[in-house]
Amino acid sequence: MSTSLKITTDHNGQKQAIEPCLEPCPIERGMRLLGGKWKGSILWHLKDGPVRFNDLARQMAGASKKMLSQRLQEMEEVGLVKREVLCDRPIAVTYEITEFGKTALGFLKELKNWAQEHQI
Repeated sequence: MSTSLKITTDHNGQKQAIEPCLEPCPIERGMRLLGGKWKGSILWHLKDGPVRFNDLARQMAGASKKMLSQRLQEMEEVGLVKREVLCDRPIAVTYEITEFGKTALGFLKELKNWAQEHQI
């Protein structure tokens, strides 16, 4: 994989990439796992221990329960979070960040610091 973009111009003035990336780069692959809206925030809210679904929904003001449920399911499928059913009737579940999910906390903290520093 090339580290710098190489561009050539043909005789018609058309630009073409030399040695284009034919597979997703590491950033794109990472964004596929964490790039969905709310995913980073969900991991951040789970960093201190398991959280029940309704408590997480209250912490994630602005996210509907349906959206939260979808994102949690996606994250569970790739191993970022673990779901535990506490009770069937009424249903009560907790979500917990996995060891794999914890590996993302370092750069999420950096993103948080960057956003605060630049007031965005």
